[in-house]
Amino acid sequence: MSKYRDNLPMLTGAPFLSDGGLETTLMFHEGLELPHMAAFHLLGDPAAVEAMRRYYRQHAGIARTHGTGFILETTTWRASPDWGARLGYTEGQLAGANQAAVGLVEDIRWQLAAPGTPLVISGAIGPRGDGYVAGELMSIGDAHDYHCWQVGIFSGTMADLVTAHTMTNAPEAAGIALAARDLGMPVVISFTVETDGRLPSGQPLGEAIREVDAASDNAPAYYMINCAHPSHFGHALEDADWMRRLRGIRANASRRSHAELDESTELDIGNPAELGADYAGLRRRFPWINVLGGCCGTDHRHIEAIGQACLGTARAA
Repeated sequence: MSKYRDNLPMLTGAPFLSDGGLETTLMFHEGLELPHMAAFHLLGDPAAVEAMRRYYRQHAGIARTHGTGFILETTTWRASPDWGARLGYTEGQLAGANQAAVGLVEDIRWQLAAPGTPLVISGAIGPRGDGYVAGELMSIGDAHDYHCWQVGIFSGTMADLVTAHTMTNAPEAAGIALAARDLGMPVVISFTVETDGRLPSGQPLGEAIREVDAASDNAPAYYMINCAHPSHFGHALEDADWMRRLRGIRANASRRSHAELDESTELDIGNPAELGADYAGLRRRFPWINVLGGCCGTDHRHIEAIGQACLGTARAA
């Protein structure tokens, strides 16, 4: 049985940290190849799995130092049917990879469990298409049917929730929310935005959140922003009803646009201390934002800086 599926501790408002850019660490710091940015593809490589274990333990250790909870995200952002087929996986092999990814973080939770610092397992889901480009939009029904398969796999594991990362448009996000609702899984929707604060589809963030809530009867437990720098979206956040639904930030280290990052061959880690200060500034404006992690370009240094900058405001919220 899942440990927190019926009572997500993040909803109490207590601060939670999460990890940084897993793919960044595996590619640039561990020297591993990730075809199609598919970290799950490395689960059959013992050396890569050990690198993942080190990564999870290091990041979870930061949360323990700060006395906060931690969200263990699985390596399954690309482990959905279309991406699995591109990598030559059968349906059975892909199901096994999703289950193995949960098993990996379940072992980490067992090793690091401590009173007062809950470790929550999140089954990571990615977009059917590119995470930077909206592309051809699916209907809500098509998105529901496509993502039901992966959500269904997670529902049979120890995953406490599913998190849809780097969502580029509202219909696909709504389909995932409905799939999770139908399968009894808590779900978090995390949108990405361009430098103007709008989704890659062109829709304002607030409109997208309202649209998903309306289409899914408020199925998401909460919303997040990921894969964008705070300078891209800070100006688009306002004290409005939809903003109260936004609880988490997993920002990029770089101020570059998605297009610029796509063309870059070098890692841009930005400035960890400045990123931490950006998070603290967002927390001062919107103190209910309590789930804090990183995305592209970030690693343990950024998570440490975010924890140091935000711990005081997090405990005061």
